[in-house]
Amino acid sequence: MNPLYNAGIGIYRQLARLASLKSAKVRHMLSGQAETLDRIATFKALMAPDGFDVWLHAASLGEFEQGRPIIEALLKHRPGTKILLSFFSPSGYEVRRDFNPRVAVVYLPFDLPGIVKPFLDAAQPKTAIFVKYEFWGNYLAELAKRNIPTYLISAVFRPGQIFFRPWGCWFRDMLGQFRHLYVQDERSRRLLDSLGVKNVTVAGDTRFDRVTAIRAAGKKIEPVEIFKKAKPGAFTLVIGSSWEKDEDVYVDRLKELKNCRAIIAPHEFDKDRLAAMRRRLGSNRTMLFSDFARMCAGKPNDAAKVATGLDYLIIDCFGLLSSLYAYADAAYVGGGFGTGIHNINEPAVYGIPVMFGPKNDKFVEAAELMAAGAAVCISSTEDFAHAMKTYINNDKARAAAGKAAADYIASKIGATDIIVKDLFDINLTSDTSK
Repeated sequence: MNPLYNAGIGIYRQLARLASLKSAKVRHMLSGQAETLDRIATFKALMAPDGFDVWLHAASLGEFEQGRPIIEALLKHRPGTKILLSFFSPSGYEVRRDFNPRVAVVYLPFDLPGIVKPFLDAAQPKTAIFVKYEFWGNYLAELAKRNIPTYLISAVFRPGQIFFRPWGCWFRDMLGQFRHLYVQDERSRRLLDSLGVKNVTVAGDTRFDRVTAIRAAGKKIEPVEIFKKAKPGAFTLVIGSSWEKDEDVYVDRLKELKNCRAIIAPHEFDKDRLAAMRRRLGSNRTMLFSDFARMCAGKPNDAAKVATGLDYLIIDCFGLLSSLYAYADAAYVGGGFGTGIHNINEPAVYGIPVMFGPKNDKFVEAAELMAAGAAVCISSTEDFAHAMKTYINNDKARAAAGKAAADYIASKIGATDIIVKDLFDINLTSDTSK
């Protein structure tokens, strides 16, 4: 790869080391990377002595949800397939390191030549799949050098990306390392075509398949049901992946709304963060999910009585959010006042209106849901108050928005079918147990 690229990755690595002095999250990532080769060796001894059939890399938890339908199709239809799953971010690795005993999970080390070769020597992948935005020049070049078929799935391209800039030639070279690219939309295909990249299929986004499967599984959350039943008829808002900047927009207005309750899942929930959220919402009106769940398990009748005095339930554990939306009348998805919105398909699949912040331009589904009348962009406290009052006071408007959301998701499923048929000759459409 270009020396400037390698220098940039090297600087990134040094900055991460400095950040680790204060950030436990970064320390976890660096210590996990240091263990990657040992973990691969252990996994190989247990399950893949000749190397892994498929290596799938997802940057973080959101990208994993896009890659997950591919992994699950392989686990079901090709049970002997040896799968290696890698993450770069702790928010993916720490949550999914024990995803499945038949899947080896590791951190992906930094993209430097002296690191990439030992990683590939250890893993010996026969096929590599990268999810959405993962463009690591040295990994891609070395995979191509070893003639390992490499694919990109659920990708989105926009005119402002470096590939389409006059100075982006080194990054354009990365695109040529993929045997095939599966993109989400026609615009992405046209942009790639303008660069002469023809090995492209418009397959859509595998997240639509994933959220549809989650809804079909129908996970029941007993404490949330007790919370809901304590105030029959109250409007329930589920707020997913909430950041502090989101809370600056919605908290004060939420507290003004009558007959409205909220279930809030913060993006991160260390002890100090949870305490601050409770103070901001009103400690006497708020309870942590873990505390309420213990009460429900031990004394459900007492829990039901306590719930009548609660307006807000704060989720302080992983793994519930995608199922929580089933209990919502509307949803707000965080991240839109920071680096970008989180997964808005998760609530939309339940047929409810969706709200999110202004940093949504990188997400095709945001624009399409808004165009369908299923979602609203919230840029201010006034926007939030107006949307909430509309959904609370106008049942027809809320129902219409919810139906538009569900119809939109239903129209988008099928990306996984296309990809696994092409890559592994698995025909999901003929699977009667789907």
